[in-house]
Amino acid sequence: MGDVLRGRHAQPQSERKSNLRLMDDVSGRIAEKVQALSDIELAALLCLVAGQHCIVETEKDLIDGVEQELQLVCSNVFGLSCAMVDCSETTSSEDFGNGLLVREDSGSYFANQPEKFKDDYLSSYSGSPRLSDKRPSRSPGPFSPLDSRRIANVVIAKNLNETHQQVQIQALELIRGRRIFSRTAVHAAPKPFLFIALTSSESSARLTPHLNDQFFISHRHRVDDGLPNLEESHTQASISDDEASISSVIRTSALAMHTSKAPMPIFTREDIESLIALTTAVRITPEVRAYLHNIVVFMRLHRAVAGGISAIATRHFSTLVRALAPLHGLSHVSPSLVALAARKIYPHRIRLTMPENERSMQWGSSVEAVRAVLDGITVGDVIEEVLQTVEVPL
Repeated sequence: MGDVLRGRHAQPQSERKSNLRLMDDVSGRIAEKVQALSDIELAALLCLVAGQHCIVETEKDLIDGVEQELQLVCSNVFGLSCAMVDCSETTSSEDFGNGLLVREDSGSYFANQPEKFKDDYLSSYSGSPRLSDKRPSRSPGPFSPLDSRRIANVVIAKNLNETHQQVQIQALELIRGRRIFSRTAVHAAPKPFLFIALTSSESSARLTPHLNDQFFISHRHRVDDGLPNLEESHTQASISDDEASISSVIRTSALAMHTSKAPMPIFTREDIESLIALTTAVRITPEVRAYLHNIVVFMRLHRAVAGGISAIATRHFSTLVRALAPLHGLSHVSPSLVALAARKIYPHRIRLTMPENERSMQWGSSVEAVRAVLDGITVGDVIEEVLQTVEVPL
């Protein structure tokens, strides 16, 4: 009996070791892919793994280029459909809703065949009259073109902060409820779904507080970061033009075949699902969990902070540190990942206080003295000061 019990327990243990080796192999393979990603691609990957959304901020002169870069990231890196909404003060709720939708692309073989061919094939296969003759249509007329559209996997809302409050509330409902209402249908968000608010750092307009708090992370794209996908696309286009000019007759069919086939994405849906599985298995020690909690407390009690350290921000903080671990080939959370996550979670959330509202004013502090202390302090300074103040676990 003892030998039988030991034998029964030996198999699950070997299976567990095999699963651990498999997870390590998957984590190592994905970590190699991550090393080749740019910062903006990494931000999109983190949001897809966490099932959250992000803000991308850049300079006004770069915003069009970053928009094209994001579209190429969606198609080339992740193989996802993308919709771009160019927002402004005149954007209506209907304009915003229609901008989210793309045509439904069916991957079925028979969906791409002519109607006559499909009916003939079905009738010859079943030996019965055609379905169109046997079963009357329930619809009195053709479907509305709007019914054949769906929400794109990735939605890029450029200058969303400049729209009026009603449109931003609609964006908030899309993020929270994962659906949007139109005049003729209710469109549900697909899986995966990523909403990106592309804003200009020079704009004085801000997102509404509730919408701003729903965004998982924020990424600041600078000139030095470059636009690798857009630059590569321009390079390939120029090479194709040169080849076509040399021999346009010979090259036409080859170019058509090349453009008709979508490139294999770098991160497939299986890769993202593997990352999600690895994220759920990440361990956080009590010491690191206490470190994360202390950062939240110190951030909330900082004298320059007026608000923004919300409960949803803390949940996002915990989610991000878990999502970062597999990307670094780790099965646990390290203190350095916690500090990295804090720099991505709080920049778009923290609201700085005015000198007259600083909490020491309740005990008789001088406004001039408080103004001198707070002069020049930025959100980044607050985050770095808190990270330097909180004791890091060994």
